[in-house]
Amino acid sequence: MSELKLIPARRGVADFMKKGQTLRVINTLGLQVVDFWAFNAEDLTEPLSMEHTHVSLGKIIPQVGDSLVTNQRRPIVTLTADTSPGIHDTLMAACDIYRYQLLGAVGYHDNCTDNLGQALEGIGLKRVSQPAPFNIFMNVPVSANGSTLTYFPAVAAPGDYLELRAEMDCVVAFSACPQDMIPINGEACIVQDAHYTIT
Repeated sequence: MSELKLIPARRGVADFMKKGQTLRVINTLGLQVVDFWAFNAEDLTEPLSMEHTHVSLGKIIPQVGDSLVTNQRRPIVTLTADTSPGIHDTLMAACDIYRYQLLGAVGYHDNCTDNLGQALEGIGLKRVSQPAPFNIFMNVPVSANGSTLTYFPAVAAPGDYLELRAEMDCVVAFSACPQDMIPINGEACIVQDAHYTIT
């Protein structure tokens, strides 16, 4: 049985995947958004790119069977399973200290941007870029006329998961998003642990 690994609430972690392995990202307690990044293990300047994936897929929310691509337009992961309602975000930048200051935070606030850097450092790597994340379970619908984004609570239930197959050797990173000032992690704005496995 594969090892269940923790993505601590408000924090980030990173790991290595070999081509062909499957990653399962688990919304353990429900409602928690998980920012996700992937990088070519041989060249960290080739990350999973949301903007290139939009062009490749012609859509803003990937579905089972879709391959997400890098900034060199090469598949890096393919979505192979999703037990959640399939609501994810590919438009939002990772939260950062400036985002929280604009929301009224005083002093330091945990954020996904810093979590990515710290997660990579935790496995002996140095961040060379800050690509936009694949915001797994995040619910930010676009209005019918395409002009407005709305921040709604995640709709993933406890135990819902998404699976991604590695299409190249890659480095993957996660942040259990610490957003507690708007209700993307549920109406109560409570940040929770998530988990993952690699098989």
